[in-house]
Amino acid sequence: MIGMLIARFKHFLRNPWTFLSFTGISIGFALITGIAGDGNMIRVPIVIMDEEVNETSIKSTLEQETAIQFQEMKKEDMLRFIKDGKAEVGVLLTNDSYELVVGVETATVTMVENTMRQAYIQHFQKLNIADHADVSGKAKKSLLKEMEKALNEPVFSIRASNFTSDDAVIYNPTYQFLFGFSLFFVIYTIGYNVLPILMEKREGIWDRIILSPVKKWEMYASNMIYSFFEGYLQVLIIFLFFYLIFDIDFNGMFIEALLLLIPYVFTIVALAILLISIVKNVQQFNALITIVAVSMAMIGGAYWPLEIVEAKILITLSKINPITYGMESLKGLVNYGYSLEQLFYPISILLLMGVVMISVGIHLMERRHI
Repeated sequence: MIGMLIARFKHFLRNPWTFLSFTGISIGFALITGIAGDGNMIRVPIVIMDEEVNETSIKSTLEQETAIQFQEMKKEDMLRFIKDGKAEVGVLLTNDSYELVVGVETATVTMVENTMRQAYIQHFQKLNIADHADVSGKAKKSLLKEMEKALNEPVFSIRASNFTSDDAVIYNPTYQFLFGFSLFFVIYTIGYNVLPILMEKREGIWDRIILSPVKKWEMYASNMIYSFFEGYLQVLIIFLFFYLIFDIDFNGMFIEALLLLIPYVFTIVALAILLISIVKNVQQFNALITIVAVSMAMIGGAYWPLEIVEAKILITLSKINPITYGMESLKGLVNYGYSLEQLFYPISILLLMGVVMISVGIHLMERRHI
């Protein structure tokens, strides 16, 4: 079995293009539909006209804003952004005032104006306090810095929290499409890694290997272990890419999310075994895996949240869909903060599906081979 695994790994190192293709496609789709399509953050270009602004609390206040992301750039670039429609409004900052450059009159303009007004009000309040302290020059700047530090480190803190009802739905497009496309494309990667079992059986390679000391269960196990490794590696690379490059922190549940991928990848390996036990040639497999993967993604909630689906027949079909439970476990962990104990149900269903499909698939292959 070890020799067969080594041979598969060597083949992977010589020809990794299929693996890299599906990994790249998964990242690309998640970027386009998830990261780029996330409209929660409003991006506004700003131009600092006076260098003194960098030494005031105005800039730090804008950087701490959560609903609006202010991007510093040159005036010419800002005007071009607004002219091209990439930004609705821009801001020119001076030491004692600001000016809005409006491209389109929308609610964003009002939000930006209120934010700027509040930032300057806070700035002038600090200046008034410093003026009443009867200090000037370096002492005044030092006092302003001490005030800024004191405000950032208050004596007491306020903790805000909210609650949702049991049937409330938390939707995050970034996680929705990241999880969805990762679970979808890994089906193809695993499927085409299990496919050699069918090809080797048809070509008689397995019959010749059986004459050697290698046992048949070792042949199945080596193929399934390798397929699991490559499928898991693909999703691991995708998650690490977004975790390290785009700072998608999975709400502090990154390691737990990686653990939840194990039962899902195992189930997809079992599904691939079942599919190759049904088909007779590679052409049939190519057609079948496309139909199965796309339909599973649509029904299982990879393309859109399953909570918006109202058709009862689709809800019923989703109950026998591995993607449904993969998405349920990942979104339950990241969006709702469920513990691993609370996610025992989808995990156990995935493991049960995997065991059943592997048993049926191997039985059908052996029966047909005989």
